[in-house]
Amino acid sequence: MSDQRRTVMDLGSSTAEVAAQARNMSPIVPRGSIAGRALIAVVAIMTFLASMTTGAVLLVRSSAAEWQSDVSSELTIQLRPSPGRDIERDVRAVVEATRAQPDIVEVRPFTAEESAKLLEPWLGTGLSLNDLPVPRVVVVRIAPGSVPDMAALRRAVAQAAPTATVDDHRAWIERMRSMTGAIVLAGTGILILVIAATVISVSFATRGAMEANRPIVEVLHFVGAQDRYIANHFLRHFLRLGLEGGLIGGLAAMLTFGFSESIASWFSGTPVGDQFAALLGTFALPASGYVALAAQTLMIAAVTGWASRRTLFATLEEID
Repeated sequence: MSDQRRTVMDLGSSTAEVAAQARNMSPIVPRGSIAGRALIAVVAIMTFLASMTTGAVLLVRSSAAEWQSDVSSELTIQLRPSPGRDIERDVRAVVEATRAQPDIVEVRPFTAEESAKLLEPWLGTGLSLNDLPVPRVVVVRIAPGSVPDMAALRRAVAQAAPTATVDDHRAWIERMRSMTGAIVLAGTGILILVIAATVISVSFATRGAMEANRPIVEVLHFVGAQDRYIANHFLRHFLRLGLEGGLIGGLAAMLTFGFSESIASWFSGTPVGDQFAALLGTFALPASGYVALAAQTLMIAAVTGWASRRTLFATLEEID
């Protein structure tokens, strides 16, 4: 009789252990729900859009820095033909006067054919420009890191040729800085909108999950479970969804930038390809750019966790 009682007790204890293990293995929030998969898709799309925006801003900033470096290291001297003056002699005089100035490493005068070729994008090819007063151009390269005395250079050039003017490209540099600042500001605005949309989506998904599992939450409250215990289960669930969606979107953006250089090479030499190359360079994102995209992916996952936690405690207070 005692053996039968011991057997029944052993069966009862083993059944309780199995039931306890089953309760521990089954999560409070279902993992494979339709709402969960939809949230992963939303976070993945938001992360992809945010990563593409950040990558484009980094590419434009890098290209703009190269433009400013190239433009600021060069000066352009333009000589207009004038009646009674020999343009070739004026060009030689300007070249000699410019080479005598400090911090000048190279002075290259354009020939009449090269100067006329600069007008082809506006006037087309096949036109005879011999009868037109086409200005001559002299390109001056400055030593890296140096700032020449522009006033002295302009005086020397004016003495050599009164019709010559010196352009230090300051207006172009200011335009580049304004354009870069506008692009960075627009990219920042898009990122803010993406993060706000992510927070709203996660908040609605969290509230929906809490309402769908309201009977379970009420039972847990009835047996004495604290709000922090319940919130931690939901928080882990939504943080995992945010990480999955963020990784999918971030990796898709990284692959896009990884293949962008080879895709851009297919359109190299075409008008569209040249315009994009002038704006974004070679589409090659540096290693620091990929690090920024990875950090942004983790940030969006953290935003997902923060939004879910904030909504969880607000919903638990309503249930209480």
